[in-house]
Amino acid sequence: MKRKDFILKGILTSLSAFFLSNNLRAKQLSSVKLKKSKLLKSLGYNHIPNNETKTVNTVLHKANTRGSGDHGWLKVNHTFSFANYRNPERMNFGVLRVLNDDTIAGGKGFSPHPHNNMEIITIPLEGAIYHKDNMGNESEITTGDIQVMSAGTGVVHSEFNSHESNDLKVLQIWLFTNKRDVKPRYQQLPIRNLEVKNKFYQILSPNKDDQGVWIYQNSWFNIGSFDKLERITYRIKDKKNGLYAFIINGEAEIEGQKLKKRDGFGIWNKEEISIEAMANSKILLIDVPMTI
Repeated sequence: MKRKDFILKGILTSLSAFFLSNNLRAKQLSSVKLKKSKLLKSLGYNHIPNNETKTVNTVLHKANTRGSGDHGWLKVNHTFSFANYRNPERMNFGVLRVLNDDTIAGGKGFSPHPHNNMEIITIPLEGAIYHKDNMGNESEITTGDIQVMSAGTGVVHSEFNSHESNDLKVLQIWLFTNKRDVKPRYQQLPIRNLEVKNKFYQILSPNKDDQGVWIYQNSWFNIGSFDKLERITYRIKDKKNGLYAFIINGEAEIEGQKLKKRDGFGIWNKEEISIEAMANSKILLIDVPMTI
């Protein structure tokens, strides 16, 4: 069942239970249709509107509302439903399906496992991750690198913390692809040399010849480090896209919404986004199509 239909079913079931008497049946049908029409307009792209801001068409994910778990060697924080964390109100933001913020103990990791028809992006925040796959790739992805796999028809890979004693902190992001069953591909690039202080710089796009890695999706990733009170305007790349901002470190205010470390904030139906760093901050912007 689709996310929107799931929410609608629950709300409409509650409405139907309220109107029990026969003499209200006709009014019930009319009222439910009207409420359904209004609800569809307000739901947006699989998200309930954020009532904490004055901005229309936004969704707020505070860091402490994420799905979390401590497995000893692995500490996880899931922005969207993943593994044992299941929340029908937190399934995706447009084509952004997974945003996992993981801490992996020294020498530990994930044994070989499969993926298909998904764009999988890995960004180490601290430490290095050792990758090996059935395409013949074997490499270390360190802080300041970005890695992408277009899983396509299927890929099997493993990933482990390269260091025996130090924790690895890493973001793993999955996007729905716009081209199914492609030949699996792997790409890894250093991005530390692209950094420009107090500006966003592109690290991913849909174009092979652009800066950064590329994927099979009309999406752009930008990242930047900013001094306190630095102000930036970001223009969304495509009118069908929305923007999901993730505060890696520090604090920021985006379109009037105050955000702290590891908070996420999505916004759509807006061309330009105003951002102000409220402390020295590092911010990841994920510019994605809002329909799958």
